[in-house]
Amino acid sequence: MVGPSMTDEERDEANRRLQVGFVLLVAASGALVAFQSDGGLTFVAAGFVGGLVAGLALLWFLMRWLREFKPDVNRRPPR
Repeated sequence: MVGPSMTDEERDEANRRLQVGFVLLVAASGALVAFQSDGGLTFVAAGFVGGLVAGLALLWFLMRWLREFKPDVNRRPPR
C-alpha cells in the first residue's frame, strides 16, 4: 500500500505558503487599483495596507467556513 506523498510538516508548510500568497495577492490587488487610478505613493501604500487587512479578513472567514467541511477525526460514531 502506498502512503501519502507529503509529510504532515510539508503539508503544513504548503498550506501556510498558500495562505500567505492569498493575502499578498489581495494586498497587491488593492495597491494596483490605487496605482491605476493615478494615486500617489501614499494612496498606493494605503491600498496595499487596506488589501492586507481585507485579505486577512477574507482568509479568516474562509478558514472558519472550511472547517465545517473538514472531517472531525476525534468524534466517536453514534451508538
